[in-house]
Amino acid sequence: MATPGTKIQFSGLARKLVQDGLLSDSQAQEAYEAANKQKTSFVSYLVDKKIVDSRNIAQSASDEFGVPLLDLDVVELEPDVVKLVKESLVRKHRTLPIFKRGNRLFVAVSDPTNLQALDEIKFHVGMNTESILVEDDKLSRSIDKAMEANDSTLADLAGDSDLEDVEFADEGDNAGPEVTESEADDAPVVRFVNKVMLDAIGKGASDIHFEPYEKSYRVRLRIDGILKEIASPPVAMSPRLSARLKVMSRLDISERRIPQDGRIKMNLSKSRSIDFRVNTCPTLFGEKIVLRILDPNSAKLGVDALGFEEEQKQLFLTALHKPYGMLLVTGPTGSGKTVTLYTGVNILNEPNINISTAEDPVEINLAGVNQVHVNPKVGLDFPAALRAFLRQDPDVILVGEIRDLETAEIAIKASQTGHMVLSTLHTNDAPQTLTRLMNMGVPPYNIASSINLIVAQRLCRRLCPHCKQELEIPAGALKEEGFTDEEISKGVKVYGPNGCDQCNEGYKGRVGIYQVMPISEKMGQIIMEGGNALQLAEQADKEGIPDLRKSGLKKVKDGITSLDEVNRVTKE
Repeated sequence: MATPGTKIQFSGLARKLVQDGLLSDSQAQEAYEAANKQKTSFVSYLVDKKIVDSRNIAQSASDEFGVPLLDLDVVELEPDVVKLVKESLVRKHRTLPIFKRGNRLFVAVSDPTNLQALDEIKFHVGMNTESILVEDDKLSRSIDKAMEANDSTLADLAGDSDLEDVEFADEGDNAGPEVTESEADDAPVVRFVNKVMLDAIGKGASDIHFEPYEKSYRVRLRIDGILKEIASPPVAMSPRLSARLKVMSRLDISERRIPQDGRIKMNLSKSRSIDFRVNTCPTLFGEKIVLRILDPNSAKLGVDALGFEEEQKQLFLTALHKPYGMLLVTGPTGSGKTVTLYTGVNILNEPNINISTAEDPVEINLAGVNQVHVNPKVGLDFPAALRAFLRQDPDVILVGEIRDLETAEIAIKASQTGHMVLSTLHTNDAPQTLTRLMNMGVPPYNIASSINLIVAQRLCRRLCPHCKQELEIPAGALKEEGFTDEEISKGVKVYGPNGCDQCNEGYKGRVGIYQVMPISEKMGQIIMEGGNALQLAEQADKEGIPDLRKSGLKKVKDGITSLDEVNRVTKE
């Protein structure tokens, strides 16, 4: 890897792109260095950053290397051929087997210089391999589509004949003596629960609510942050549904008077499993049970999937790679703090870095990370876990939440003694986080000297790209919402939801809006002088740090979300 500032002598594809006028020498050098730093391919970096169109790159590569260019959109993938190469190899090298002729396997690539990929696939499948050039963005879409189809699909699992055969890990080990066949293993109850769970995964839900009432029972899913009722089974099924869920969660089925916490692991295929965090709570007419859906893949989507603006992303990555200090993520429950933190942990998760986490509970399992589920009942609380970590030569420590002064003091001490500490707090914005720590009793000089960056965040629903519609909003109304005169004069476009068969009432998925606030020297002075959140917010504004509202309006201006959504999550 070249050191920054070293002139790189380009050859092959990079030289061809420069010769064709698609890149300048400086752009090529910057892209090459950035791609190496982010551990992505040169071609993917150019396409992802929209520096060069993928079609132009493919055409230049085809001319330079004499490799045939194919439009992947017109190719019907053969599932049996795709399965010849394991998913880890496909994603590692960004290649996709598309068809086979005799003992020759034809593999789609966007970078024909990646000869290592062909050699590794050839060794893996025991066949001769030949590359076929395709456009990088189409290759990404085809890989995702092929791998999704390659898994045991939810559609297959959801068929009535399969619903009793869905595989769960360690089901019922601690069920208790009172489990009866009629309560926990009744076939209709088993099918119903399995179908609800599969439907929830298929619809991208984050939570499932099983709720008993006096004369009714309802099941609701939280999809894109909004609860929706999906089923109303007979109220007489309430005890059997509770029993079934508790057996699956390895909870005590005979205990109905106190809340219990458990987990369910659903194996969708050999390569994919989904965890459910389960909580039961006794209510007036039975136990309400809520399942939080924890998809380990959510932490592996990458920092670009979170929704940071480019400048915010660079601030986050810079703070993350500092050798010591503290990075705090703040926001209400359900605002995506855990995924943001785990995305950071996943970036840092290298063989040469020792990472330990203390959480209540552990939500996402990550290989290579030492995760501790705190249990205050046996004396394993956050401070105890942190003290143990500090005796185990850590590089990075993640604290699930700073709840009290003792935890805050140990975390800050760790950040001041050469460790990177990541944690969360429940506050409304970044400046309030600092005053919250002061209110806990943390000395101002410790706050000013230890915290590198604070990220405040919310989640709002993304507009469906297929059906969003432009709205006509008067200039006066736009100004009241917070748009500037300059933005209004340039003709800012605001979109709203419509609704189609590919979305949920005009929305599909969620995106984060962020306030990313590094602690400057001036802010440190305000903290040391005992300043309040208002003074810190004013200083952040002077330093050009957009608050949550401004970040949300930027997403509206870019057509990513609607004004109603931003108002829902940012207006007090």
